[in-house]
Amino acid sequence: MFSYEFMQRAFWAGGLIGMIGPLLGVYLMLRRQVLMADTLSHVSLAGVALGTVLQLNPALSGFAVAVAGGIIIEQLRRSYRTYSELPVAIIMTSGLALAVVLMSLKQNLSKSFSSYLFGSIVAVSDTQLKLIALVAAAGLLYFIVLRRPLYSLTFDEETASISGVHTGLLSFSFAVLTGMTVAAAMPVVGVLLVSALIVLPASIALRIASGFTAAILIAVLTGLLGVFSGLTASYYINTPPGGTIALILLIFLLTAIGVQKLLRLKHRCSKYRRPLKQLEIHAKP
Repeated sequence: MFSYEFMQRAFWAGGLIGMIGPLLGVYLMLRRQVLMADTLSHVSLAGVALGTVLQLNPALSGFAVAVAGGIIIEQLRRSYRTYSELPVAIIMTSGLALAVVLMSLKQNLSKSFSSYLFGSIVAVSDTQLKLIALVAAAGLLYFIVLRRPLYSLTFDEETASISGVHTGLLSFSFAVLTGMTVAAAMPVVGVLLVSALIVLPASIALRIASGFTAAILIAVLTGLLGVFSGLTASYYINTPPGGTIALILLIFLLTAIGVQKLLRLKHRCSKYRRPLKQLEIHAKP
């Protein structure tokens, strides 16, 4: 498998996205902005269509439009503070409408979109791999340098503002990073499933982790395991990598939920057994 250059690029790209995507997903879930990733993936599709129509690099145009979409969402979120879900709906519908219109302007454009919609191993070019590496490095540096302000912003924005954190600038930079990560993940898992790579590992981590740091570590490890196993399975059974990765991550989530429920049931049964044993001891002559 690794004798092919496109598989080497796919694993490098998948490993980078599998590391930064779930890390971002933990913050998105705690900030109640899970749908933001899905929205920006649809916006990036409009950027890909725009780049194709204007004969530009589709990956770079999708990247730029996704970043712009993140900034617009954050601006609208501040305008509609009471209706926090409204900006997401506005940008998602606008991005889809723009993508449909642009696709209709050029013939046979929809055929080349399959790799962007569902992900394709061969779609990861050297340029895209460099872009993904740049985004992953910038994201890791961002979360390391700003870990304390981000922690305060994530759990209580008002308290963070009172303590001296520039919440407005930090929120805008977080939206930009989200757009960058979504656009970078598009060649690996596709536009329609990019949110799965960001959200599902974070869902597993927040379900079983005992603390914030543990949640980040579990999310990153789960994301890497899901990406590598999904790429391997898609190569050998000839399935779309995006869908395969998403299904494996879903299996991980269902397994974690099932194991957690079994452990809780076992713990409850052990609680009931102890009083019964004590009664038996006292009842003996």
